[in-house]
Amino acid sequence: MTGNPAATGPPETAPLLVACALGIEHLALRTGSRAGATTPVTVLRTGMGPKAAERAVTRALGDTVLRSASVVATGFCAGLAPGMHPGDLVVAQETRDAHGSTPCAGTELLVEELVRAVPGQTVHTGPLIGSDHVVRGHERGDLLATGAIAVDMESAATLRTAVGAPGGDSRPVAAVRVVVDAPEHELVRIGTVRGGLSAFRVLRAVLPAFFEWHRSLLLPRR
Repeated sequence: MTGNPAATGPPETAPLLVACALGIEHLALRTGSRAGATTPVTVLRTGMGPKAAERAVTRALGDTVLRSASVVATGFCAGLAPGMHPGDLVVAQETRDAHGSTPCAGTELLVEELVRAVPGQTVHTGPLIGSDHVVRGHERGDLLATGAIAVDMESAATLRTAVGAPGGDSRPVAAVRVVVDAPEHELVRIGTVRGGLSAFRVLRAVLPAFFEWHRSLLLPRR
């Protein structure tokens, strides 16, 4: 993504697209607070995996209403670094996959707003890497060695597709994920484990931070 963080379209109308993969993530976001939303917000369930994310985001940004949308990829992720816990937040400085990397806009602002929105939760920043499968065991160490701090299946594909769509070179994009498992807290089934429920509650609380990020990046520069 290149320099200008302002999406096409005036600040009062430029929409926000929040993309997630799973039904449980979609439920958390749909039932979260809409306080602070000053422009149209669409929560898109893409389906699982990078290919599904590419298809869904391409379709969504092809719609006239969403053509100028800022894009946030969110949902759950696997933490890679020792000491991470379920419910921790990950704000990507960039997303990576086999196709390359996508820089994220307004990382510091997102961290500040997430600290306000979800007091007491640890926020990690760093590269977020994409995978085409659920990562287990030794794979965590291999990915950590690349410099990434967390992994998921859709964020890299979502942001890469967003900046590659028409108007994407000026589109603000970001990725915020909630750790649902980590090296010392590996989960098997998200809905039945305490860590999964903690991550669900955190994900419900993040939307106001996205709204403030979106509003601030669209303000005219002085």
